[in-house]
Amino acid sequence: MKTLNLVGAGRVGQTLAWLWQQQGTFAVQDVLTSSPASARAACAAIGAGRPIEALQAMRPADVWMLAVPDTQLPQVVQGLATAFAASSALSAQTVAFHCSGALGSAQLAPLVTLGWQTASAHCILSFASVEAAVAQFPGTACALEGHTRACGLLRAAYTDIGARCFSVASEQKLLYHAAAVFATNFMPVLQSVAEDAWRSAGVPAELIPDLRATLLAHAVHNITTLGPAAALTGPAARGDTAAIARQAVAVKAWNAEAGTAYDALSVLALRLAGQQTR
Repeated sequence: MKTLNLVGAGRVGQTLAWLWQQQGTFAVQDVLTSSPASARAACAAIGAGRPIEALQAMRPADVWMLAVPDTQLPQVVQGLATAFAASSALSAQTVAFHCSGALGSAQLAPLVTLGWQTASAHCILSFASVEAAVAQFPGTACALEGHTRACGLLRAAYTDIGARCFSVASEQKLLYHAAAVFATNFMPVLQSVAEDAWRSAGVPAELIPDLRATLLAHAVHNITTLGPAAALTGPAARGDTAAIARQAVAVKAWNAEAGTAYDALSVLALRLAGQQTR
């Protein structure tokens, strides 16, 4: 069984490592996080691994998962390259990958100089908690990009734990990840804006949780069963540009940023409605 080292073990790292450990895909070996305490907690959650306090103390491994925030990745990569620059125990068989959706495998260039194979692997899943992500993971789409051999190894590993893998070109990573932001990250933002507007308009606070649950459930059901265009409702679906304009004025008077978003989203909604009528 191939060994796996983790640099960074938050919700993404713990979820993937736990699934691979349970499946027998990888043997989790060394785990380095932002503090010894969090490393110990991550190993306990994964059910395997040895908590490590410094890169230099990590043992060679077949596979390295860098599950750190995007802003920390360059420093981690350079530190890893420096720590193992003179190691003869690591060879061209070593694979390193990061879990960023927006960044490509080029971020791991210092490791390529060691002869390592590099890749990026991003799962289109909201890792709200480890428990929820483990339960929701089967069927998750996973975008792979990087060296051919690294992507081949990762495709098999992710498929082992139920992912559906596909390839994405390096130059399309930003657009790919922005799409995921539209699909998931903006939903809580839009819901928050809606609830703030309801409160400002005088909707009783005790009704808002029911509105949230009902409208979101219906919207998700309609989108998943009918598709986005057919699920569209409201003034844009009716082509009522006069109503949209009146509402835009009201939203801007309440909140300028929300008004700008309302204008932009209304343009896209009208375009979507036009696709439906063709």
